[in-house]
Amino acid sequence: MFRLRSSARLLRELREASRSSGRRREWLSGGAVASAARTTSLLHPLPGLDVPQCLPDQLGVQPTRVTTLPNGVRVASEDLPGPSACVGVFVDSGSVYETAETAGVSHLLERLSFKDTAHRSHLQIVQDVEATGGNIGASASREQTVYSYETLKAYLPQAIEVLIDCVRNPLFLQDEVERQENFTADRLVVAASGVDHQYLLDVAEPLLSDWHKGSPVERPESKYIGGDFRHRADSEMTHVALAFEVPGGWLEERDATIMTVVQTLMGGGGSFSSGGPGKGMHSRLYLRVLTKYHTVESFSVFSNAFDRSGLFGIYLTTPSDFVAKAVDIATKELIAIATPGQVTDIELARAKNSTISAVLMNLESRVIVAEDIGRQILTYGCRKPVDHFLQCMDEMTLDDITAFAKKMLSSPPTMASWGDVDKVPPYEFVCKRF
Repeated sequence: MFRLRSSARLLRELREASRSSGRRREWLSGGAVASAARTTSLLHPLPGLDVPQCLPDQLGVQPTRVTTLPNGVRVASEDLPGPSACVGVFVDSGSVYETAETAGVSHLLERLSFKDTAHRSHLQIVQDVEATGGNIGASASREQTVYSYETLKAYLPQAIEVLIDCVRNPLFLQDEVERQENFTADRLVVAASGVDHQYLLDVAEPLLSDWHKGSPVERPESKYIGGDFRHRADSEMTHVALAFEVPGGWLEERDATIMTVVQTLMGGGGSFSSGGPGKGMHSRLYLRVLTKYHTVESFSVFSNAFDRSGLFGIYLTTPSDFVAKAVDIATKELIAIATPGQVTDIELARAKNSTISAVLMNLESRVIVAEDIGRQILTYGCRKPVDHFLQCMDEMTLDDITAFAKKMLSSPPTMASWGDVDKVPPYEFVCKRF
């Protein structure tokens, strides 16, 4: 009985405290501020709620230091606090340099990376990496090939030695590898994050100094022409990709930055998202397509940027009976971005903030910082500070979005489809829409 009376007394005291605690308790219990929150955009602070100032960044931004060795190898680094580091070898080589006789070599080099070398067996490489608690990886793209090694700073000398050994001395297809003129010192960047620059030089230079410089290799010219490819398959779903050229690629950095924001602005996704409810819910394609047409399986924007060109478009998956309508929706959504007044200031502000947030959070990863350093040096010859790109995003206007989209849609479209392709609208019909 005593316990029951004590519990009842405690409940009464809590109710009285709740009534008399003022605006702070009112916010927690759904009062005036909570009511205002239901009608206030998240772009603006909640009324009556004091937001503390952001803490200053005491560490600051470390500069990216670059040293060019006598044979042309560029060694670059950004020192970051913490116990781990990442180092990568970046080669100005990829499928763009392949011929009909060497088609697929870049992919082969990627798949056979970190195998037997002149000094180590594959088993020895695995044991050496495991002994340092490291993570290794390789990727080959259209214009660049990357080999990376992430480990603790204490094991950095071993990591660099294993990494360079695997790049320089592979045993597989030795005759073919020796004929690869692209793997020369002047086309090479060694980039690292979380490493003191002088320490990196002391370790890497003895391993790189005898790498031959080689003769200049002219990059083949790539010309965008558009076109249509269809693969008929027995499937309930039909897949379609509709894309346009982004002239200039990464070298036209302003347009490339606008393209990144437009991709966030349009967004999209699948009818089911493992990320949970609300993922991507404010992007245009999610609000205007996926929530409206429930038969659509997926509907999203994609982009591929290269040094001198790029692609931007929409990829969709839908039942075959709806594919013609889905392609029509895709054309309307692309045209809307190029039409003044169709994109609002709130949409643009949300897309810019989301893109800036994604960029800054990605750069908290040592692996991504090392990759950013290596790829920028291969593309621009230097690493531009992140503030340079953030300022470009901050100054972006609705007119910039419209002008970019108009220029992009002036190129011939590229279409690729898989499934019941007979129900996909003819290429000529789609071209006339733009």
